[in-house]
Amino acid sequence: MADPHAETVATVEHAGAGAEAHAEPSFYGVTAPMFIALAMIFVIGLILWQKVPAAIGKALDKKIALIRDQLAEAESLRKEAEALRAEYEAKAKSVDKERKALLARAKKEADEIVDKAGKAAEAMVERRGRMAEEKIAAEERAAIDQLRATAADAARQAATRLIIERLDDKGDKALVDEAIGGLGR
Repeated sequence: MADPHAETVATVEHAGAGAEAHAEPSFYGVTAPMFIALAMIFVIGLILWQKVPAAIGKALDKKIALIRDQLAEAESLRKEAEALRAEYEAKAKSVDKERKALLARAKKEADEIVDKAGKAAEAMVERRGRMAEEKIAAEERAAIDQLRATAADAARQAATRLIIERLDDKGDKALVDEAIGGLGR
């Protein structure tokens, strides 16, 4: 069997041999690599002539100055934040102390109020007890006075009835004479 790649190998070999035979293109004796080198030299010269490195340096210096300013501002902000944090911590501690003092004072005042209220309640109960006792005593006296008045009235009515029933004109005259005789003595 015949090698199917025989033609290809020959063609490749043929193409490789023909490539060495061609001449490199040039423009007035300047080849492509030389043209590239000249273009690079021209571009570098143009960059230097236009002072691009100085402009890049100035831009970088401005950026560095801006970054330094931002760092300084950040540092001052950090210091300010630390000062504020310390101030708020001190205020928090102060508020905590004040809260504890207020709580203690409120408890003390509440205890005093409870004590005063207890004493006032005891005094009021005692005062009301005395008032009730006085009122009961006054009612007793009034009842006794009323009983005496009622008894006196009943005795007077009984005496009047007895006198009316037992005395007649003779008895009246003897009683009046006796009363008159008692006056002279």
